[in-house]
Amino acid sequence: MSSAFLTGTALSAQENIPPFEQLAEADTIPIATPAGQVEPSGAGKQPLDIEIAWTQFLATSVREEVEDELAFGGRFDVYTEVAGSAVGLDDSFSIKLHPELRYGKSINGEIGLLPVQTGLFYPRDQGEEFDLSLSVTKTWKSGTSLEVGKINVLDLAAGLPVIGGGGIEGFQNLAFALPPSTIVPQELVGAMLTVPTRDALFRLWVFDPELRTQDTGFEDPFATGVGMLASVTVPVKLGGQPGYYAVKLAGTTRTGPPTEVLPGALIPPPGSHFGRKQGTASVVLAGYQFVDTYADTPGAGWGAFGQVFFSEGDPTPLDVSGLFGVSGNVPGRPQDHFGLAWFRYSLSDGLVDELTPFLALEDEEGMEAFYTFQIAKPLRLTADVQYIDSSIVTRRPGWAVSLRAVTRF
Repeated sequence: MSSAFLTGTALSAQENIPPFEQLAEADTIPIATPAGQVEPSGAGKQPLDIEIAWTQFLATSVREEVEDELAFGGRFDVYTEVAGSAVGLDDSFSIKLHPELRYGKSINGEIGLLPVQTGLFYPRDQGEEFDLSLSVTKTWKSGTSLEVGKINVLDLAAGLPVIGGGGIEGFQNLAFALPPSTIVPQELVGAMLTVPTRDALFRLWVFDPELRTQDTGFEDPFATGVGMLASVTVPVKLGGQPGYYAVKLAGTTRTGPPTEVLPGALIPPPGSHFGRKQGTASVVLAGYQFVDTYADTPGAGWGAFGQVFFSEGDPTPLDVSGLFGVSGNVPGRPQDHFGLAWFRYSLSDGLVDELTPFLALEDEEGMEAFYTFQIAKPLRLTADVQYIDSSIVTRRPGWAVSLRAVTRF
């Protein structure tokens, strides 16, 4: 779904609930705000909360019989949250602004179709590109919240504990940073209702299914249809350790594939029988289970996570996908972070058949491992390696090797 199914930030209304009983704004429950992340709405009570993140990437592909070059790029993100009292409202309201600027080159698309550098894939994949998201959130005393506006879904993914990062922290491959389904866009215009209870967390999103990157979304809202997402997340303890399991349903009334988010190789040719259908639906089963938490460092630990995705496969280009991995804080150095994960994405049979005369395609599969070393509180350096078996049959498998430095102000 260019989309985030494992997303979340803590809710301030749950301050009196024990940490491992809390429910997050999406699918997993953060027991501590990840290093460098902005606190959730209403948590800080500050009139203005600003954080600047400068992320630099140095990467290369390693492929047989190809002389690959180093690619350098970066991005600036300004996370701003304005309390309602600062603009004449009460503090149950908050305003979020996120201007972002990316620059330089990436190695996306050199091996597989899925981006291996999510942090450089948005707003666009090459050159200097700017975008701005803006939303208003109302939070009630019960913890129920309603967010309306232009929303960057990667920001929600970044709020995940341990696994989260949205491509700036944690995993870099889009398969993990923002598991795609091409139903929920990465930048959307819509409304997100979140209802937390002690037993489960419920969510309902209504959104414009068209990607709204570098677009206000208000010129022609819902011109292509309406999208919806509903989910329920339940906390479960196994062996005394917290875990969180979710079922999510998503769909749109849109006709045809979302060509604005697809690589050129996956756009059906003129006259194709694939992609004429109106509407599509999907289901996701996802979970995160802590294996160990560190008593001497509240909020730190490591665990396993997984997700499986199923859709009708027309007009969406994906029909089945799965991912599994382990990630978390390093014992003895809880300020550091590690991860190891595997993914496999299956293209829709109908799309593969239509494209076979032009390009032979198969499932895309890969693995990613990373280690993040906190040099100082504002500076984190990540070494990352990925092995990708491309969905393009004529491409040989290859390696994506990179360094990432994040400085926060």
